[in-house]
Amino acid sequence: MYASRTFAIVSSGAMLVLGAALLPAQQQPHAVIDPVRIMEARYEVGRPWWDPARGTPLAASKDFDDPSGQLRLLNKSGEVQTKGHPFFTPLGSNGRSCVTCHQPTSAMSLSLDLIRLRWAETNGKDPLFAAVDGSNCPDLPQDKEESHSLLLERGVFRIALPWPPVTASGQLFKPDFRIEVVRDPTGCNKNPASISVYRRPRVAANLQYIALPTGGTLMADGRERTLQSQATSAALTHEQASAAPTRAQLKQIEDFERQLFMAQQWDVLGGLLAEPGGPPLLGADNLARGVVGVGAVPAADNLAASFDPWRNLSTANLAIRQRAFRESVLRGVDLFASREFHLADGKQGTCATCHGPGINHSIDIGTTNLPTAKESPELPLFRITCDASAPPHPQLGRTFLTQDPGRALITGRCADVGSILMQQFRGLTAHAPYFANGSAGDLAELVDFFDRRFKIGLTDKEKQGLVNFLSIL
Repeated sequence: MYASRTFAIVSSGAMLVLGAALLPAQQQPHAVIDPVRIMEARYEVGRPWWDPARGTPLAASKDFDDPSGQLRLLNKSGEVQTKGHPFFTPLGSNGRSCVTCHQPTSAMSLSLDLIRLRWAETNGKDPLFAAVDGSNCPDLPQDKEESHSLLLERGVFRIALPWPPVTASGQLFKPDFRIEVVRDPTGCNKNPASISVYRRPRVAANLQYIALPTGGTLMADGRERTLQSQATSAALTHEQASAAPTRAQLKQIEDFERQLFMAQQWDVLGGLLAEPGGPPLLGADNLARGVVGVGAVPAADNLAASFDPWRNLSTANLAIRQRAFRESVLRGVDLFASREFHLADGKQGTCATCHGPGINHSIDIGTTNLPTAKESPELPLFRITCDASAPPHPQLGRTFLTQDPGRALITGRCADVGSILMQQFRGLTAHAPYFANGSAGDLAELVDFFDRRFKIGLTDKEKQGLVNFLSIL
C-alpha cells in the first residue's frame, strides 16, 4: 500500500536536522542570525496559534514548519503591522478576528491539528469555539467537547443560510426544487427558514488570483462577489459584530489579502522547492512575481514542461532520497497533466481539465451528494426533489440525497445541488483535512476519492506520485 505523508506539528529544529541528513550542504535552508527573529521562532514552536491580540508584525517573508517541510508566507508590500489591523483585530463581540480562522501556520486556513491543539490549550474556551458556528449548534451545552465534535473531528464550521434563497438585494425567490431534512444529528435544521451545513474555512492567501472582477469565485458556494462583501459578512456573522466594518477597514483587509501569497517552500525529502533554476510554478516568490502559468492551481498548459528542470535526475548534487522523491513528483505531474479518464459529464479529461489557472467555477465532484459522498452519519442529510418543470441534476435525476446542497442554496437551481467552488492547491499539507466538508483526512485519501469516483485505475505508485506532487505546491 502506498504511504501517506506524516501529519504532525513539528519544531523547526527537528525539521532542519532531518533536512540536513537528506540534502547536500548547498541546498540546505540558510538562516540569518537575528535575536528578535530567534525569539519569534521559539514562540511559534511552542505556540503556533496567532492570537487576535498578539500585535506583533507579520514579516515580509516568513517560513513556517508544516507536516512535509516548510510553508512560506510572503507579503508583497512588506512587513505588516498587525496591531490595530482589522484582519488581526476583533471587530465583533465574541473575541474572534479574521486571523482566528485563517492562521499563518495553517497556510491562512485552519488545520485540524491546530484546532485540536487550541482546544487542549484553552479547554475549549478560545473564541474559535464560539457557539454561533464553532459548535454543532448554538443551543447545545457549550462546555462539552461533544458539542463541538464537527469542528474537532472534521475541521468544519456551521454555515446557516436562508431558505428559500435570497437575491443580492435580500429578496426571497422561489427555488426549482424542494428540500427535506432526512437526518439532523446536530439538531440545527429545525427552522424551515434556514439550512445549516458544515464547511471548512478557505485559504485567505493568493486571492489576487482568485477574487476576480466577475465575482462568484469566493466561498464554497460562490455567494460572495467581492473580498469586501466577504469581509463584511464574516464580521457580522462569524465575529458577531453589531455593525459592518468601515470602508477604510474593508479596504485595509482587501489590500492585505491581495498582496499576501503562500506556497510550499521546502520539502523534507524534495529539498528547496523554489531553488534558482527550478520549476517556475513552485514557491510563494514566483506566485508574487506573477510568473506565467503560476496561480492558485499551477496546472497551466505547460505544467509538465515547467518541471523539466527536475527531469535530469542524474545530477550529482541530489541526495538518494531526494532523487527518488523528485522522480515520484514528476510521475505525479505527468499523471495530473495527461492521464485521461471519463469526467462526470461523460467527456474525456484529465485532472488539469478542471484544476487550472483561471478555472474558478462550481462543480459537483461527488463529495456531498450520495451515492459518491463518504457516508457521514454525523452530518445532516437532505432529500432533494426537483420540480417537474426544472432541469434535473445532470448525474442524479430528480430525487436524490445530499449532505450539502452547495451552490444550489444560493442559485435555487436543482441542477446545482452538490456543486462546490473548486479550491486552490497551495500549501495543502499545512491545512488538512480537504474538500469543503472535511471528508478527506489527508492527501492519500483525497487521491483515493478521485480514483474511485472517476474510475481512473491508478496504481499505488501512481497515487503516491500524485500525493507527492500535491504536497509540494
